Amino acid sequence: MTFPLTTGVRASAEIARKDLSRMNRYKTIIKSAAKKYCVDPSVVAGIISRESHAGAALKDGWGDGGNGFGLMQVDKRSHRPVGKWNSQEHLNQGTGILVSMINGIKRKFPKWTKEQQLKGGISAYNAGVGNVRTYAGMDIGTTHNDYANDVVERAKFYKRNGY
Repeated sequence: MTFPLTTGVRASAEIARKDLSRMNRYKTIIKSAAKKYCVDPSVVAGIISRESHAGAALKDGWGDGGNGFGLMQVDKRSHRPVGKWNSQEHLNQGTGILVSMINGIKRKFPKWTKEQQLKGGISAYNAGVGNVRTYAGMDIGTTHNDYANDVVERAKFYKRNGY
């Protein structure tokens, strides 16, 4: 399956729409991981869409040249992936990593609003807390320099679709 390399709000929502039927297979475990870590399930779904197109971009559960594992593409260079690529255990791990990134951004930028900290944490999920230097420039250095903006737009789509 191929996906267009277009950018912007409309492109993000369109890609999320294309991933929706596959995403729905994982809705229960997405909601469970999100509840466990007090994160909006639409954000987890947005990351899954961006990272793996709900599994469509993976080969035997692996992506990113063999470095990213599972729906949330846990990077084996930074973490020891756990569970099967599409399991509750994997989603718990990925969501836990996301929360650790959000908390890192909260410590780094305590005066940012909760929404800004969440978006910064999403950016950090891709490129690390150290990469986030300003709110306006948080995506500089992320994959295609649009990671958080893209994930947020996909998350909005999933929120409107029951996540």
